[in-house]
Amino acid sequence: MASARGDGTQSLLPTPPQEATGFEPLAARMRPRSFDELVGQDHIVGRGTVLRRSIERDQLPSMILWGPPGSGKTTLAGIIANEIGAKYVALSAVSAGVADLRRVVDSARKLQSFSGERTILFVDEIHRFNKAQQDAILPHVENGTVTLIGATTENPSFEVNSALLSRCRTFRLDPLGDDQVLELLDRALQDAERGLGSLNVRVDRDTLERLARLSSGDARVALTALELAAQAAEADEGGARHVTNEAIEEAMQHRTLLYDRAGDMHFDLISAFIKSMRGSDPDASVYWLARMLEAGEDPMFVARRMVILAAEDVGLADPQALILATACQQAVHLIGMPEAHLPLSECALYLANAPKSNSALTAYGRAREDVMEQLDEPVPLHLRNAVTGLGRAMGHGSGYLYSHDFEDHYVSQQYLPDRLADRTYYVPGEQGDESAMAKRHAERRSRAP
Repeated sequence: MASARGDGTQSLLPTPPQEATGFEPLAARMRPRSFDELVGQDHIVGRGTVLRRSIERDQLPSMILWGPPGSGKTTLAGIIANEIGAKYVALSAVSAGVADLRRVVDSARKLQSFSGERTILFVDEIHRFNKAQQDAILPHVENGTVTLIGATTENPSFEVNSALLSRCRTFRLDPLGDDQVLELLDRALQDAERGLGSLNVRVDRDTLERLARLSSGDARVALTALELAAQAAEADEGGARHVTNEAIEEAMQHRTLLYDRAGDMHFDLISAFIKSMRGSDPDASVYWLARMLEAGEDPMFVARRMVILAAEDVGLADPQALILATACQQAVHLIGMPEAHLPLSECALYLANAPKSNSALTAYGRAREDVMEQLDEPVPLHLRNAVTGLGRAMGHGSGYLYSHDFEDHYVSQQYLPDRLADRTYYVPGEQGDESAMAKRHAERRSRAP
């Protein structure tokens, strides 16, 4: 669908049928060419939205399109360029450099000067641009020489520098729903010009629904699998090609889970995993664990997070949790994958089912506030180390009460600095083992002078 211009840039204006090469994959041939053909993303470009009105009024801002693979970022950029009739230049941040950006800007400046035509610069995977490349395009976005449309699967707040981001609107694209992917599959099966309509392909509804579900909202994956299965199917006596569930499974092969160990999905999944264990939901906990491990997450990373959760969220309600989580971490280190999923699953289920207390976290937080506010409070004399004659002469250790000399091995005395003597940092929970600790703690505090 992209045609070359004389100046070497690319246009996404629809290619006339007679110019088609015949080698374009189905996903490229079926790429929507207008808003009427676009499926999904109504919250961004539906009628009446801010962006749609800006496009209709030819007041297009520079923007970042942020969304998962196959959600339509490239397609949307091409439709926008078609709608406003601008020159369209596409670059990939993977291969483009500062020199390429300068050539685009020089061409855009000349075009704007001679004809007043604007240039849309589409940068795919803009999160891969380094600081120098982002700085190189910044002034030309600011002065309107080019209108930037960047596409990224990563959170632009982390991957695009603040100066460039502040000059762009960010739009979040949602993954396509199963019904939306089904609509695209139906369209491809019926379209004889760009789709598979001329091949007389027959697919049961259940099979199409399974394909849509397996694609995880990625239209490109769904269309590519459908095309491969249709081309591999033998035509029957009537010329029909029947695509079965087995053919779809074979075309999909081993479906790769959407995951990036350094990107948003990494942090989103570990967040869901931790919050499920904290929320005492064992089913969700083991589901998110499987999502991460099957996608290739480092099992030691998962184990370390469970050690943290055992201390932070289970805490003194079940002190065995930290012991188990530490043992799990050691087991994972010892045996590795794939068997490491066993101790990881056991530990995740234990932590999810355990009683919960964050008293260790909150106690430390309160103490830290005073530490940072009341810097370098002196240690009370009776608690100081009395190992030298000078120290003892200065009163170090004087008046200290040795706990084991008293009933129940406890005696009330001041342990905090003088200015903080009345502070309370530890507030026991009432879950699990900590309930007994809470009673013992309350009884001891009642004996304070």
